[in-house]
Amino acid sequence: MNDKVMREGQTFEGQSLFVRYLNLVKLPHTLFALPFALLGVLAAAARAPVTARMIGLVILAFSSARWVAMGFNRIADREHDARNPRTQNRELPRGALTLGQAWVSVVLAAIIFLVSAALLNPLCFKLSPLALGWITLYSLAKRFTWWPHLWLGLSLAIAPVGGYLAIVGRWSEPWWLLAVITVGVAAWVAGFDIFYALPDESFDRQEGLRSAVVRLGERRAIVLAKVLHGLTIPALALFGFGAGFGWWYVAGLVVASAILVYEHQLVKPGDLSRLDAAFFTMNGVMSVTVFLFALVDRVAA
Repeated sequence: MNDKVMREGQTFEGQSLFVRYLNLVKLPHTLFALPFALLGVLAAAARAPVTARMIGLVILAFSSARWVAMGFNRIADREHDARNPRTQNRELPRGALTLGQAWVSVVLAAIIFLVSAALLNPLCFKLSPLALGWITLYSLAKRFTWWPHLWLGLSLAIAPVGGYLAIVGRWSEPWWLLAVITVGVAAWVAGFDIFYALPDESFDRQEGLRSAVVRLGERRAIVLAKVLHGLTIPALALFGFGAGFGWWYVAGLVVASAILVYEHQLVKPGDLSRLDAAFFTMNGVMSVTVFLFALVDRVAA
């Protein structure tokens, strides 16, 4: 079967071992949540000094944790992926990587994450095993809950919280600051993950896998995604207020709101033809937009 025809979006061309590893973990998807990790760093910058070393360690910790999560997800789902026409050309089902190679990369990434956390501060190191446990168990969530999207949302919401704790080394003041950014990012991720689950509704039912789409059906699942994304912008706005961001940040949220509205125009019940554009492109654009406007806000202050 032609690999190029069956290739999923957001993957790299080539068959080198390096490229196969990057495609295993869908490296471009790092763009979804890394800007929010850096948003946490920006929020913390008003409370503690930030160094290039800290930023580098935050990026390394986030990227390695995401590698663990995605790599383990591919390992856990390899048999289901082999039976799903949409995913059967992934690296493990088609034999481009062995199970052993996948495990080696996951273990090495976990070690890098733990070391990075230890180099940041004691609190990050103490919380790092809990974070690893949460993000890896997500891969099993659709075996026992209808709401794995919320689990994924909370997994990626660790990013801004971790970014903040990496700089300050203690919980936020006011206390609710990290709580609202958790809600905002979790709702955003859960909403677009529901979109991602839409094409697999029939397959998931057949396999006995659970999701909001299987539980609610396509139309009501899309409504749920709208509700979740309706929580995202108010939560991000409250976070910006608590973190001391100004009008540039507000302008970024206006642009982000428009992106979310456009995204929901692309995905309608009975028409998933533009789903790739909604999921891959617009969500990456949104997270980068929020971060860049926040960065301008801090620099201009």
